[in-house]
Amino acid sequence: MAKKKAPAGTPAIAALNSARAQFTVHAYEHDPAHPSYGEEAAQAMGVSPDRVFKTLVAEVDGVLTVAVVPVSGSLDLKALATAVSGKRAAMADPALAERTTGYVRGGISPLGQRKRLRTVVDESAGAHATICVSAGRRGLEVELAPATLATLTDATVAPIARA
Repeated sequence: MAKKKAPAGTPAIAALNSARAQFTVHAYEHDPAHPSYGEEAAQAMGVSPDRVFKTLVAEVDGVLTVAVVPVSGSLDLKALATAVSGKRAAMADPALAERTTGYVRGGISPLGQRKRLRTVVDESAGAHATICVSAGRRGLEVELAPATLATLTDATVAPIARA
């Protein structure tokens, strides 16, 4: 019997279905008043913040670059620049990040972006059998193997997070 596909719902889920990847969708009620999208997701799903990863968009030497880091930490911009052989990194303008990825802030997924961006996943992801990343909408996460995420995004895996 064929495995039932998850509903497309977002470009991220459609990309996972298209790649025939193994993943689980987690939906929860998003609270607009919550101060942290990632921490909210971890609490709502009952998952350790070390296993929930946020998707951040930065500019490295003027090139938009996606950084995927645990919500329990923060992005080390210098380490991100080093990971992609760049010199300088800064957070991207949120409006530019939204236009380029096709997702809204707090719901940016590393998967199914309007324009595929260079991606770096923090090496700590490899310590877990599965991690959770945004499915492309606030209140919607996908759980998948870190290797699957790295393969589907053609990501570099490097130490880019700090506690």
